[in-house]
Parts: sequence; structure tokens; C-alpha cells
Amino acid sequence: MATFNEREKGEEARFARSAEAEFKINVRRNKLLGLWVGEHLGLKGAAADTYAKEVIQVDFTEPGSEDVFRKIWADVQAAKVNVSEHQIRREMDRFKEVAATQLEAEAAKK
Repeated sequence: MATFNEREKGEEARFARSAEAEFKINVRRNKLLGLWVGEHLGLKGAAADTYAKEVIQVDFTEPGSEDVFRKIWADVQAAKVNVSEHQIRREMDRFKEVAATQLEAEAAKK
């Protein structure tokens, strides 16, 4: 019975690490995405950082990434920026990969 309990605890720990990693990847993706969109919106410096933080915060509204997409899409449309829905979604995917790579590299340095 001890082996089963040990295995169960190991699975729980692995699940927790996986969930934490996914959370960190999404936060980093949202920051990178926010900076990218901010650039298209003409934001620089502190204003761009503030916008990126807003993008990070909006992801806590509901599960998944649609809340992030809706915010960005609304902001892009309001500013009449020439960025398509497809381009935003493509960048969301790309920045998720970039974020995962960055976090892996940072973890390897520790």
C-alpha cells in the first residue's frame, strides 16, 4: 500500500509542476503579446509595460485564452490598427512557444 500512496503523491506533485509551468508560460506569453500589441498601438516604455500587465490580468477573467484575444482584438479595432484576427492568433501561438523556450532556458541556468 505504501507504494501506491507514494506513486499517488508523485503523480500529484507532477501534476502541480505541470500546472505551474503552464501558468508561467501563459503569463510570459501574455506579457510578450501585450508588448507586441502595444508596439502596434504606438505605446512605448512605461505605457507599453502597463498595457502588457493589462493583458496579463485579463487572462484571469475566464479559463482559456479567448478573454485575452477579445481584449486585444477590441483594442486593435478601437485604434484602427491594421492587424488581423488571424495574425493575433498566430502571434499568440508563437509567443507561447517563445515563452516556453525562454522559461526552459531560465530553468536550465539555475
